[in-house]
Amino acid sequence: MSGDSKDDKRQRGVTASSADFTRYDQVNKPEYHLAESADGADVFDEDFEFATCDIGRFLRGDAGDRRQFADGLGEAMRDIGFAVLEGHGIDAALIARAEDWVEEFFTTTDLAHKMQFRAARHGAVSEGYFPIEQTSDIHPDQVEGWVFGRRAFDLPGTEQPFDASLLWPRPEFEPKFRQLVEAKSALILPIMRSILMGIGVDPTLFDKRLHNANIGSRLNYYPPLDQGASTGASRLLGHEDVDLFTLLPASSIEGLQVLKRDGRWARLSPPPGSIILNTGDYLQRLSNDILPSTTHRVGRPRDASLRDKARVSIPLAAYLRPDEMLEVLPGTGVPKYEPIKVITFHTRTTAKFYGDDYAVE
Repeated sequence: MSGDSKDDKRQRGVTASSADFTRYDQVNKPEYHLAESADGADVFDEDFEFATCDIGRFLRGDAGDRRQFADGLGEAMRDIGFAVLEGHGIDAALIARAEDWVEEFFTTTDLAHKMQFRAARHGAVSEGYFPIEQTSDIHPDQVEGWVFGRRAFDLPGTEQPFDASLLWPRPEFEPKFRQLVEAKSALILPIMRSILMGIGVDPTLFDKRLHNANIGSRLNYYPPLDQGASTGASRLLGHEDVDLFTLLPASSIEGLQVLKRDGRWARLSPPPGSIILNTGDYLQRLSNDILPSTTHRVGRPRDASLRDKARVSIPLAAYLRPDEMLEVLPGTGVPKYEPIKVITFHTRTTAKFYGDDYAVE
């Protein structure tokens, strides 16, 4: 790969289309504008409705219920790569409390302390703190982020003795967020089984690989937009997730927008307590492009009164381990992709955001 300076990449990224960065992509991608434009410059499909699927049928139903859920989820994911999950069993009050914890965590921890935990690659994933405007080399996103891997939580399989102070500036927050991580992690294997069933693949194929699954829990804090936002900067630029799939509790402040195949954007604002599911690059490659890793972004809320309020989100990414292989699944047609090691696939892709030297060959 040819290199770019960070300043050059950011200057191009604010105005460029995705085609300017295709050399980083490891799966087929649609073309789109990387940066958010004003709503009037983009086309929105205001009538589009995302599928809502009751995962309780898969978790607590009989074989017929599981089959119907898998078919419905599979149809939604093939279409746009996003679905809204209800019946998941995660306490809505826990999700609401976690939103408050995110805001408290970011606003009561001083910047100097945060910077002691600056993000760096661990395995394939960049873990740690991302200052505002530095989530990506290619756009001044209006978000502070923090990625906590599995090792940051006192979970089964975590290296012992566990010491939260090594990865948390405020160790007292680890048991708080662990509650939500444990609740969401319990959905990883059922979701993977249902996705595989929905595309006609043995649903138990990844059972061993997702035991004590490799995860990334991201805390996103979007400060009020009147607090020093760069001119023309969106809250988070258009991107796809580099994982198997992401579980995202619905945010109380709108902003999530998803790019449809017809080039129009659709707004995704599901009810409080629901979980948004979207497939990522790993699954697009594994499924031989059956399941798209769909472009999405976070724009400004339409209600101007919400722009002076902070927005938070708490996505959980499900990964495979860095030394595993990504190989097109049997029964999904003639493979479009060669087998590739996870760490190579992941870091080549995310070098778009973190710099060419991030890629591990």
